[in-house]
Amino acid sequence: MKHLQWTALLAGVLILGAAAPAWSHHSHAMFDHSKLVAATGTVTEYVYRNPHVYLYVDIKGENGETKNYAIEMSNLTNMIKRGIGKATFKAGDTVKVSFHPLSDGRPGGSYINIVAADGKTYE
Repeated sequence: MKHLQWTALLAGVLILGAAAPAWSHHSHAMFDHSKLVAATGTVTEYVYRNPHVYLYVDIKGENGETKNYAIEMSNLTNMIKRGIGKATFKAGDTVKVSFHPLSDGRPGGSYINIVAADGKTYE
């Protein structure tokens, strides 16, 4: 009977070990890490929730057209560690955002840093 318990325990450990890769995070392959964009714009929305925090910013392009960029940030735990809280950004704030753009050309990217309206830099 004792042998059966150890066998069941070992089988459980192996199953959980095999399932661990399913807990991993998604790829950042959708971002072009060879490019860095820095732009100033106006915050339209700030979504502070898991699995990712998002900052939506209206940025005027060289042609004068304004596009709303979806800037993907990290999860809440990482944001808190970096000093970024629920009230750090609000609609109407002017921010400077540095990010790796989306590879497919849509307006958005993965943030590198953000300079808030008060001049503080968040990385």
